[in-house]
Amino acid sequence: MSRLLVVEDDETIGTALESSLRLQGYEVSWERTGRGALRRAVGGFDFVLLDLGLPDLDGIEVCRRLRAAMPSAVLVILTARSEEMDVIVGLEAGADDYLTKPVRLRELLARVGAHLRRGPATAANRPAITVGPLRVDLARRRVSLGGEEIFLRAKEFDLLARLAEEPGIAVSRDTLMAEVWDARWYGSTKTLDVHIAALRRKLSSPAEECPAPRISTLRGHGYRLEHPQD
Repeated sequence: MSRLLVVEDDETIGTALESSLRLQGYEVSWERTGRGALRRAVGGFDFVLLDLGLPDLDGIEVCRRLRAAMPSAVLVILTARSEEMDVIVGLEAGADDYLTKPVRLRELLARVGAHLRRGPATAANRPAITVGPLRVDLARRRVSLGGEEIFLRAKEFDLLARLAEEPGIAVSRDTLMAEVWDARWYGSTKTLDVHIAALRRKLSSPAEECPAPRISTLRGHGYRLEHPQD
């Protein structure tokens, strides 16, 4: 049974989330404050649903500290902030995904199920992928650019690995969502665009002698990892 932590200060929303998730067969703990969530995190959880609008602590800081305490947990933020920069800040603080309030219960339950069905991809017996100065070590889940290691979150790594498998080949949005997130993904795919934006920033190389592969957007289709020599 998956263990879920819900961090939500609104009594009505929190009650609805707790009861609905329990009906899905999950073991649910509900905390109304950031401090309570951080204390509860010591026990470890498989999934955290975190409202960023907390009464006692900044939600982004709570997100960052929960990620440090539970590096393997899936962390999804609930936010009333729909601006892309706010979402990016949340994802960079350690969140794997986000949902914007008001969110339909059906979408939320589907998203929780999708994340729990699909953990980090495993590739213990596969060789590392090299695209120019970029090296993606699938077995060790490490990425380096020009010999310098760069830190990627779990979904960023899986997304880059999928694109690097076929450099120069266009990969559709549907394929990326199905293979990196879940084949039965429900709701917005904007999380893909936010992860692509984060990858682009992390792959940018100021050194002329180490031109990095770049990710091209193919409007109406998806993305393509370009070899630096192209």
